[in-house]
Amino acid sequence: MSSSDHALMPSTTPSTHATAPRREPQFIRIAETRREPLHFFLDGEEVAALQGDTLLTAVLMQQRRVRESEFSGAPRAGFCLIGACQDCWMRTEDGKRVRACSTLVTEGMRVLTRRAAAVEAGTANRNGDAR
Repeated sequence: MSSSDHALMPSTTPSTHATAPRREPQFIRIAETRREPLHFFLDGEEVAALQGDTLLTAVLMQQRRVRESEFSGAPRAGFCLIGACQDCWMRTEDGKRVRACSTLVTEGMRVLTRRAAAVEAGTANRNGDAR
């Protein structure tokens, strides 16, 4: 791979807690565009998806990652896409863990991709303070 190819690839540098991932899609929808639309919340921002989309598809239609690694803070976008690898785990705003590749996005669903917010939500849920 040439150095110019690397310049086109998304950064694998961990993001800071204060900055959200760029809203540049990883996926582009080219088929099944006539399904009913729905809205969900991604890091507090209302975004659109289609009925029948997995959470993984819905998030990657909006940005290039589904979460940050809990170990390194590096961006993660799923790996196997069939529910075997555990790379696509996300948290809902109330702290519940969901597997993005096998969970259907629902109207009004609220999910987090940023590590600090997800850790805070998980702690709140364990303490009985879910929002």
